[in-house]
Amino acid sequence: VTGASFFVFSGALKSSSGYLAKSSIVEDGVMVQITAENMDSLRQALREMKDFTITCGKVDAEDPQELVHIQWVDDDKNFSKG
Repeated sequence: VTGASFFVFSGALKSSSGYLAKSSIVEDGVMVQITAENMDSLRQALREMKDFTITCGKVDAEDPQELVHIQWVDDDKNFSKG
């Protein structure tokens, strides 16, 4: 599990790259490169406030290397309260 101050989602990953998606740590945030098709699905999930999982790694890998899971949670009003 990785906590981050920000996330960047890039829809510029080409299908011919051989990757499902790529993730990398950038300063105190996370950048996730996904295909344009996956970006459309992500946008739709965000509009509908639904959880969404991005599988990262090579297309031909037996097991996924990483999962980026976007999860909607209840609002916690006591978080960073000061």
